[in-house]
Amino acid sequence: MRRVSLLSAFLLILAFVVFEHPSVQAATRPASPGVKAAQSKNASTLPPGYVGSQMCEACHTDIAHSFANNPHTKMVFLHGDKSLTCENCHGPGQAHVQGGGDVTKIFRFDKATPQQIDQKCLGCHSTAHPDFLRSPHAKAGVSCISCHSVHHAMAPNLLLAKQPQLCESCHTDVKAQFGMPFHHPVPEGVVKCTDCHDVHGTFSSNNLRSTADQNRICTKCHMDTRGPFVFEHAAVKAVGCLGCHSPHGSQNARLLNMPNVNVLCNQCHSPVAEGTFHSMGQGSAELTPCTNCHTEIHGSNLHPAFIR
Repeated sequence: MRRVSLLSAFLLILAFVVFEHPSVQAATRPASPGVKAAQSKNASTLPPGYVGSQMCEACHTDIAHSFANNPHTKMVFLHGDKSLTCENCHGPGQAHVQGGGDVTKIFRFDKATPQQIDQKCLGCHSTAHPDFLRSPHAKAGVSCISCHSVHHAMAPNLLLAKQPQLCESCHTDVKAQFGMPFHHPVPEGVVKCTDCHDVHGTFSSNNLRSTADQNRICTKCHMDTRGPFVFEHAAVKAVGCLGCHSPHGSQNARLLNMPNVNVLCNQCHSPVAEGTFHSMGQGSAELTPCTNCHTEIHGSNLHPAFIR
């Protein structure tokens, strides 16, 4: 009997200690009127037809867990922090939830047309990419999610796959050019496609980044050719760098369009034409390279024939 009495006393003390613990009291205490009002207010402030991201997370837990470092998380602030992250892109989810996850009641990017997808994305990104709809990508039906993966990106900041593999998956002809003996170090990762191209569109048909001086795309790195020069090479001003150079790859160490520099020069300076200083003559392409004498071919401050 004494042991039973001691056990009863111990259990009574243990129950008192547990009940008085703050965590137990918080769990058993009825919600205060203030908390209930806050919860009711949060639910009532959702726009009609919306359920909030917490409801989405109940089923799409894998996507929700990987979404924490996604730049799109900032969308939660678009509606005054009302937890409308998923539904900013996928549309209101109430009908989707009430339909037991009916996929026809929500906007699905994998079932939408490229035009519908672009419209969705440009709803927020039109200021950053005002020329996308005029770009060759948009006209060819390449939508935003053809390059960007919102949920499973390999490059989190831009939600992209890695370059240049991403670009080369479509531009196989350019990939072959980078396999030539001399090329810009794109495969080596020193230069990226987007250093020269704005994939979201420019006023150029090849998406080259637009500037007042289109040669600046090249001279931002090749500053020794920038000028201004007292004597300018007309081809540089009229045609630009691409008139002589193949930037992706070439058989020539200077990335020239022709393996032999004299053949390239003779495209403008015909062998049958009288030059200002001399006639190049027949067979000039087989003689001493033009650039042995005309060393300042991009422009000169000393001589109109670009001689050093």
